[in-house]
Amino acid sequence: MAWRLPFILICSLFWLQISQKGDAATEEPERPGAIVSNHVSYLDILYHMSASFPSFVAKRSVGKLPLVGLISKCLGCVYVQREAKSPDFKGVSGTVNERVREAHRNKSAPTIMLFPEGTTTNGDYLLTFKTGAFLAGTPVLPVILKYPYERFSVAWDTISGARHILFLLCQFVNHLEVIRLPVYYPSQEEKDDPKLYASNVRRLMATEGNLILSDLGLGDKRIYHATLNGLFCKS
Repeated sequence: MAWRLPFILICSLFWLQISQKGDAATEEPERPGAIVSNHVSYLDILYHMSASFPSFVAKRSVGKLPLVGLISKCLGCVYVQREAKSPDFKGVSGTVNERVREAHRNKSAPTIMLFPEGTTTNGDYLLTFKTGAFLAGTPVLPVILKYPYERFSVAWDTISGARHILFLLCQFVNHLEVIRLPVYYPSQEEKDDPKLYASNVRRLMATEGNLILSDLGLGDKRIYHATLNGLFCKS
C-alpha cells in the first residue's frame, strides 16, 4: 500500500489538462502592452510562463525562492513590497508603466503580465482592478483562468503552501481552462481615464468568464485570514 502515494504524486505531474478558447494565432494590428489575467493560484504564473514567457510583477520574496526566484530574475520581473507602502512605490509604478509602453511599441521587448486584482481569489470572483496595467493607455490582452474541480480546489486560499502542493499532487488530474479574449483596444475616453479603462476590461472578463464582480480587495482578504487565525479582534 505504501507505493500508492508516490505513484499518485508522479502521475499527477503529467495529467494537467488545458482547454483553450480563442485564437491565439490571430495577427493584431497593434501589439498589446500587457497581458492582464485574473489570479487564482501560483499555478497561474506557471501557465503564463509556458504560454508567452512574459515578465511580471511579484513580491520581493519571490526573488528569493529556489529556482522560481532565478527564473523570475531572468525574465526581468519587477519586484514590489506589498506589505507596506514603501518609498519606491512610485518608482515601481513608473517602471511597470514604461515596460507596458515598451512592449507595445517594440515587438522584440518582453511582454509584461499583470494580475490587476493584486491578490488571489477562490476563482469564482473578480476583484476590483488596480490601474497599473492601464495607465499607459495601450491595448491589453485579457486572459481568464479557471480551474474546474470535484474534490480539491487549486485556488490559493487559507492553507499553507506545503499542504496545498501535497493536496494538489494527490489529485490524479488537475484541470485548467484558459479563455484568451481578443486584444482590447481602449477608446480615447478610456485612455484619458485609466479607472474607466480598468473597469470596462474587468466587466468584459467577468462576463466572458462567468465570474462574479466583487468590490473587495487585498486589505479585506488580510482581515479575513487574520480572523480565521484568531488574530483579529473586533473592538
